[in-house]
Amino acid sequence: MPAKPAPIKKAPAKKAEKAPEPPAEPAPEAPPAEAPPAEAPPAEAAPAEAAPAEAAPAEAAPAPAEGEVAPAAEAAPAPEEPTSAPLDLTLEDVNDTSVTLRWKAPEAIGDSGLDGYTVEHCKKGGSEWVVANADLTVATRMVVGNLTTGDILEMRVVAVNPGGRSEPCALAEAVTVREVGERPKVRLPRALRARVVRKVGAQINLVIPFCGKPKPLVSWTKDGEPLDTKRVGIRNSNKDSIFFIRTSEREDSGVYEISVKVDSFVDTANITIQIVDLPGPPESVKLVDTWGFNAALEWTVPKDSGNTEITGYSIQKADKKTGEWFTVLEHYHRLNATVSDLIMGNSYNFRVFAENKVGISESAAVTKEVAEILKTGIVYQPPEYQEHDFSEAPKFTAALNDRAATVGYTTKLLCSVRGCPKPKIEWLKNQMVIGDDPKYRQLNNLGVCSLEIRKPCSFDGGVYTCRAKNEQGTATVSCKLEVKQVLIPEK
Repeated sequence: MPAKPAPIKKAPAKKAEKAPEPPAEPAPEAPPAEAPPAEAPPAEAAPAEAAPAEAAPAEAAPAPAEGEVAPAAEAAPAPEEPTSAPLDLTLEDVNDTSVTLRWKAPEAIGDSGLDGYTVEHCKKGGSEWVVANADLTVATRMVVGNLTTGDILEMRVVAVNPGGRSEPCALAEAVTVREVGERPKVRLPRALRARVVRKVGAQINLVIPFCGKPKPLVSWTKDGEPLDTKRVGIRNSNKDSIFFIRTSEREDSGVYEISVKVDSFVDTANITIQIVDLPGPPESVKLVDTWGFNAALEWTVPKDSGNTEITGYSIQKADKKTGEWFTVLEHYHRLNATVSDLIMGNSYNFRVFAENKVGISESAAVTKEVAEILKTGIVYQPPEYQEHDFSEAPKFTAALNDRAATVGYTTKLLCSVRGCPKPKIEWLKNQMVIGDDPKYRQLNNLGVCSLEIRKPCSFDGGVYTCRAKNEQGTATVSCKLEVKQVLIPEK
């Protein structure tokens, strides 16, 4: 039995020597975990008395010493590790007596969780950090008060957990404790919030208003780098900043950032400028196939798009006999096309232009091969048309009218007829053919038929008929003629 207490006292002593740094055990007893090593002996006494229960089993079985050492080491609690540093410490507000800070929680908190945060400040150039909060705070925002107006302070925040303090997260610049008249604010016009697109050679003149008191400090960057003052001109006033480029070039494209600063308050805005130009020609174009009256083409996208997207292609053809180019497709979006309606026996070259929002490329990609449209053994057969039959039976278009004539006065009967072939005209009186009677004169001029009765007498009255006849049929028309005697009054 006396042999057992001796190793019990030595075991804790070795543990204390091997791990003097982890003050995790005394930490719960007193918050100041960074106490001087003078208080270490009382810390060793307590574990020395409590250790027999754990150390006794270690010597109770000396044979499997190696097997029991491992479980004793696993049973010992692993020391806690501090959390990672808080993130994104920013200045939210400042006045003549206080500073308001805001930050984000650390990425790695640890198994035991986070106890809280400590905010500290120090005069610029000094080394003495003053704790602003006596108790830990779990919030990620804090107002540090009771400050002296005019002091320039460096601020930082530290996360604390059972493993100790994390690395501090400090503000990028020192804070001047004073009342800010007006915070800086960039009032970017709506037209500049979208992408600013200009053609090569165009002049760019942008006015960006802002506000802030006292007079803000204005700075510009392009893609995170300082501006080239040879290319870009900047003129600042109390209320706006003028950005101008006299002659724009493709290299002027990029994201420009304006920064307006008053003390520790900063406001920024981004302006994206895109300088566009005509595209280059397609990389190559080739004749894939030729059949019938068609030719198939393929080409590749241009190497230079003009700093903007390609909107289409224009395809042209040229007959080798004339050498004149004609456009067959415009605003075409694919990388292959079929050109149709080519002329048999001719040979063709093709070329392709690229298009974007600025216009069409100045040059084109031309096919090296020639498309030959071969003649085939096609015999032209004119269509057969059936002749129209214009045959028509006689038909009177104007009939005879009844008339009254006076004895001794020549009278005329008129009618008109049509038909194909031209009908034969006959005149009848009381159903008797007149024939070649010299008393009558018969005429037929372009279908207008007339019968002239010379100096009729009372016996010439009756029914007169005009009969038209051809191969298709016969037509007749009649009228009544009355010849009256002139009455001489008696004296």
